[in-house]
Amino acid sequence: MHCPFCGTPDTRVVDSRLLAEGDKVRRRRECLRCNARFTTYEVAELLMPPVVKRDGRREPFQEEKLRTGLMRALEKRPVSAERIDDIILRVKNHIRASGERELSSQQIGEWVMIELRQVDPVAYVRFASVYRSFEDVNAFREEVERLQQSPGVTNSA
Repeated sequence: MHCPFCGTPDTRVVDSRLLAEGDKVRRRRECLRCNARFTTYEVAELLMPPVVKRDGRREPFQEEKLRTGLMRALEKRPVSAERIDDIILRVKNHIRASGERELSSQQIGEWVMIELRQVDPVAYVRFASVYRSFEDVNAFREEVERLQQSPGVTNSA
């Protein structure tokens, strides 16, 4: 690691600590030339498989798109930012665990709906209405009825 102060390539690690849930490492480093100290963060870079869209296009997985969709569904709902981060982490874990070389956007959407169904039934119906392209009120009604008949889901939808 090059020193950000003097540019020398000789630095040493003074201290290392795990952060978050063990998926990040914080390192305190010291430059062997100018003795300046600085912090670096290390995260494993895991490649996500490309996403195959409904029209057949392939594009890289974009966490920001997932976050945007969740934020829309959860708008004005009592769900914390930490809970949203947890949902994103679980969906990404599903993607990685699938072992597939590419995944359909439909499969990712299904995993998102499973997570939303457990977290907030209203957000689940909102997401499902866009994801499944509900055409009329009957489609909403049918989805709410399916949700109410599911075990473990509150009937507040």
